[in-house]
Amino acid sequence: MGALEGRVAIVTGAGRGLGRAHALLLASEGAKVVVNDWGSEVDGSGGDPELAEAVVAEIRDAGGEAIASVEDCADWDGGRRLVETATKTFGDLHVLVNNAGILRDRALVRMEEADWDEVVRIHLKGHFVPTRHAAVYWRAKSRSGGSAEASVVNTTSTSGLSGNPGQSHYGTAKAGIAALTVILAQELHHYGVRVNAITPAARTRMTETARGLSQLVRPPEDPDAFDPWDPANVSPVVGYLASSSCTVTGQVLAVQGGTVQLFEPWHLGGSIEKRGRWTIGELFEQMPALWR
Repeated sequence: MGALEGRVAIVTGAGRGLGRAHALLLASEGAKVVVNDWGSEVDGSGGDPELAEAVVAEIRDAGGEAIASVEDCADWDGGRRLVETATKTFGDLHVLVNNAGILRDRALVRMEEADWDEVVRIHLKGHFVPTRHAAVYWRAKSRSGGSAEASVVNTTSTSGLSGNPGQSHYGTAKAGIAALTVILAQELHHYGVRVNAITPAARTRMTETARGLSQLVRPPEDPDAFDPWDPANVSPVVGYLASSSCTVTGQVLAVQGGTVQLFEPWHLGGSIEKRGRWTIGELFEQMPALWR
């Protein structure tokens, strides 16, 4: 029996890369999976509904259960229909893996309004919308007499938690996802819902086209060597967080290859103090102590 036997999962952005690897792993561990992807290009343009169907076929060929969804997870009604696809097809929902995303790298002085709006919409709103509709379902389930025993796994990035030039829109959305994770873990725990996030480092369309990463993420020349950039390396952590046996919530985990690290949130560091209000001159004198 797999670690996710009997659980129903939604994975957004599951047609390629990390999302596909997550969907395959969850299904191999016994979950029934809704494979959500409208099949856009890396910048969000276009669409190919056959991508989601191809992943569903892989799961079914391996003996698992899955259904495709091409809903826009950042659209209010699309997110509602996505959750309903899981509950109506498989009778329940236990796991939501928010993974969908696009990339439109631009320096701030070259960024257009549409670039900002669409990147933030797909990433940040694309996490909020399905989680909100799933949370309403889980609240009703909890109020009917039992715990939802549910798990949300979000996807953030070092671009948001550490910063990366050329990705102010992407990084801002990813930082917001980390904050959303911590807040929703606090809000939803009394319904029996855990909320965590991963910060993955893997070979995807995004990293293969990102400046400075395209060479780094190539597969090893030796086919028998461990590939630290294989997206499938990240998926066991998603499976762990999705399991009903896991008790972790409100955490952000960085994952690459065989390494899992805890990403610690913002915390207060050094301080300067005065009994009363500072003058600007005093601050010029005393502020350097904060950076030591």
